[in-house]
Formats: sequence, C-alpha cells, structure tokens
Amino acid sequence: MVEYLSCLHLNVNPENVKIESSWKSILKSEFEKEYFDNLVAQLKQQKSQGKTIFPPGNLIFKAFELTPWDKVNVIILGQDPYHNPGEAMGLCFSVPKDKRVPPSLKNIYKEIHADLGIEIPDHGDLTNWAQQGVLLLNSILTVEQNTPGSHKSLGWQQFTDAIIKTLSEQKEFLVFMLWGNYAKSKSTLIDESKHLILKAAHPSPLARFGFAGCRHFSQCNKALEARKLKSIEW
Repeated sequence: MVEYLSCLHLNVNPENVKIESSWKSILKSEFEKEYFDNLVAQLKQQKSQGKTIFPPGNLIFKAFELTPWDKVNVIILGQDPYHNPGEAMGLCFSVPKDKRVPPSLKNIYKEIHADLGIEIPDHGDLTNWAQQGVLLLNSILTVEQNTPGSHKSLGWQQFTDAIIKTLSEQKEFLVFMLWGNYAKSKSTLIDESKHLILKAAHPSPLARFGFAGCRHFSQCNKALEARKLKSIEW
C-alpha cells in the first residue's frame, strides 16, 4: 500500500504523502486491488509525458487527512478537482485563500447566508468545515490541467464509490449532501434507513440557481443535534 501512495505523490518526495492513519486501515483493501494499481500506472504515464496533474500529489488525499474516519459526520460530494493552476487543494468546492471564490461556492455561501444568516466569507478555503467532520470528497481525485473530467476513466470512481459504501455500511448516522444529477446518482450506495440524504440541484450558476432555497445547512444541523452530535459551524 505504501508503494501505491508513493507513486501517487507525483510532484514531491514520496515520504510526504498525506493520508490519515485511520483511513489507511479502512482503505487498505482498495489500495491493494488491481484497478488501483492500473490507476497509479496511468497517472505515472501521464506525468512521464509531461502532463500537469492537479492537485499536487501531497494534496490528493487532503480530505482524508483533515477529516479522520472517526470524525466524519457529513459528506459533501463533488465531481472532480478544479483544473486551473493553484486552485485544487484536495477538498471539493474549496480553493486556497489567495484564489477567487468559484461561482458554485459563491452560491453555496449565499444559501448558507439565507438559511442560517451567517456572514459570507471573503475567501473559498473550506478547511474549517473539513476539520469539523465534513468530508469534502470529490468522486474523481485528480485532473489534467485545463481539461475538466479528463481523469473520469482512470478508476477513481471505483475507489470513491467504495468509500461511500463503506461509510454507509459502517457508520451509524451520516448526512450526505448530494448536489446535481451526478452526485444524486451516488444515493444508490447509501442506506437511507440509517442516514439522511439531502438532494438538490448543483450550486453552479449553470443550474439556473435551482440550488437556492434548499436549506440543506439548517437541515443538516438539526439532524445532527437531534442525535446529540455537534452541529457544523458553516
């Protein structure tokens, strides 16, 4: 497994690969499967061809580092990382503080403000959410620069589908936020008798603002509080 992780660390020293220890144990069997070996081989081949891949290798598993297995209470599912330089940071919808806030995240912030009255931040870094137990999981964990969806055929979905299914099976209660048709399709992996699934249009302006008014953030906190779990400071 360590060999696989080292191969994935594409830009810096393998020793610096970040994946939290509890997730290493949970995901061990996935790292050892043939499809994952093939995924790594394809990534290495692309790097050898001079292609730029985001996020940097040390950030591919950032969501797992910031949100250990035993801390996960909420899952927000994205599709694939931002494909412009310096934006992808291993957390879906999130960008570093020195980058402009992407349109989808602007709409997420607007909905939080309308739902809970929380002031809209002046940056797009969602690290604080992740540290509170919100797993910000992209279904596809890497992308080629300037080519959205370019890694959809590498095998990442098999990996992240296994994560969603494992969370559903092994956790007692979680809140899944599924925005847009792609994310909604993952509901078949989730046991609705155990977990709360919140579905809405994608927050992208291209979805014609169908996300507005979903009130997912207050619904999430009410569900957590009803089970004596700590609410999220959005």
